[in-house]
Amino acid sequence: MMIVLLSLALVTGASAQRGGHFSGGYHGGGFVGPRTTVVVGAGYYSPFYSPWGFYYGYPLYPYGEAYHRPTRLDIQVSDIKNDYADKISSVKLDNTLSGKERRQKVRQLRRERDETILQARKDYYKS
Repeated sequence: MMIVLLSLALVTGASAQRGGHFSGGYHGGGFVGPRTTVVVGAGYYSPFYSPWGFYYGYPLYPYGEAYHRPTRLDIQVSDIKNDYADKISSVKLDNTLSGKERRQKVRQLRRERDETILQARKDYYKS
């Protein structure tokens, strides 16, 4: 409702603007007024979240949501993903390989990444 009212106020304000210019003055020119453009976006309204990023809900956490400290597993998994992302991007930029070889190597690296993450999770929960 607030966004609709805000949009309506902007449109009304834009259409109420007076101005323009007389092209040619008294020499046969006509009045040229400003153009009004209405832009309607497809958005949503939530009573707890502001469209500007402020948090209105309860409870008021300092970052908009509960801050949690990442576990050792979270850090290890993110490190594995970053390492393999670097390897995959290096393979994609390698022009010495043919396209088929690059795709095959990327698939292999993704499989290795998934297996490594799975093994890290098994080791974490086993200990």
